[in-house]
Amino acid sequence: MSQNKHSVSRRNLLRLSAAGLAVPSALLSAACSREMTRKGEGEVVVIGGGFGGAAAAKYLKRYNPKINVTLIEPKKAYVTCPASNWVIGGLVEMEEITHTYDGLKKHGVNVMHEVVSSVDPQKRVVTLSDGQKVNYDRLIVSPGIDFKWGVHEGVDEDVANIIPHAWKAGDQTRLLRDQLRSMRQGGTFVMVAPPNPFRCPPGPYERAGMVAHYLSKHNPTANILILDQKNKFSKQALFMEGWRNNYGQMIEWVAAMDGGTVFGIDVANKIIDADYGEVKADVINYIPAQKAGVLADQMGLTDESGFCPVNQQTFESKVHHNIHVIGDAAMAGPMPKSGHSAVSQAKICAANVVQSLAELDPISAKNANTCYSLITPDYAISVAAVYDVKDKQIVPVEGAGGVSRMNASLQEYRMEANYTRGWYKSITDEVWG
Repeated sequence: MSQNKHSVSRRNLLRLSAAGLAVPSALLSAACSREMTRKGEGEVVVIGGGFGGAAAAKYLKRYNPKINVTLIEPKKAYVTCPASNWVIGGLVEMEEITHTYDGLKKHGVNVMHEVVSSVDPQKRVVTLSDGQKVNYDRLIVSPGIDFKWGVHEGVDEDVANIIPHAWKAGDQTRLLRDQLRSMRQGGTFVMVAPPNPFRCPPGPYERAGMVAHYLSKHNPTANILILDQKNKFSKQALFMEGWRNNYGQMIEWVAAMDGGTVFGIDVANKIIDADYGEVKADVINYIPAQKAGVLADQMGLTDESGFCPVNQQTFESKVHHNIHVIGDAAMAGPMPKSGHSAVSQAKICAANVVQSLAELDPISAKNANTCYSLITPDYAISVAAVYDVKDKQIVPVEGAGGVSRMNASLQEYRMEANYTRGWYKSITDEVWG
């Protein structure tokens, strides 16, 4: 395929993505026929109100309004991890990335702000912390991620209030933002980037750019050191080009094989023991290794990887029948753990839940993912991909998608930044609007 054809294909995909993930929606709307609205009523419970869970609840009602859909989510408002780096960099305020569930209620979803204490897969009952019991015919679980603590000496869950991860948006985002703003002039910001797999593969590197954006305006003699627990990362060449073009030598990235491997952290004194040497930091952003959310583990949905094996056509758990797992917790083949992936999976999962309640055969539909990353407010890069299903396994569609061009014009990078903001608005409007 020529570069020109490849670029056009990618541009069309990005337009569809920014317009509300139109590629999978069109396929699934056609699959969910009128016949399904006349039969297949039932009780579907969705646990977790992030991108995946909220989208699944909304699309269940859209595909078959007769289904009773209950979303269980403890928080009354959801703060998105996408765009949380913009808060750290001073581009937006927390309120701008916080979304309520009023839109889902308007679509007929019963929203319960409660904590799940247990799930009985045999009796198909969800028990809440206040003792309430909610019955289901099908259950969709979107529990997000949790962290593997104790990997590095001196680092356990309690240290997150001193060296924040900010990988679950909210209070942790504010804490890291405030530490950055209080950093001494000429100080050192150190990020410990996690090993694969983890939520939002380009996320740490967008964060480095946003931190550099803030420092370049308020603390220009400061520097950023990334100690990575792996040897390469998503959109690496594009990020490094963008860092160099916009921030000079402010950001230093060290691969695991070149000294990035961390052995331990003296949290009180903010000293990192790494293969690189002993590093004294002013601010440490420690992003731990990750696994599926706690509930997935409690329900026995995980395997030795720490994530949840699923039938990648329907997202039904390989452990428990009638339970589906979507989003960051699911093992979805080559699909990255991202907000866009979670919404794409939610639509396909919801369609297959509707199919199953109507006693119809499961469908196969193409998944899509787009990840945008701001390096400055006016300079962004992206990657996009389309995925098919073969033999119940998700596989990339050859020649679909692509990444931003290297050595592109400033106008192209500026357009990508506009697409980035457009993508965020369209996907959050779609999910919570």
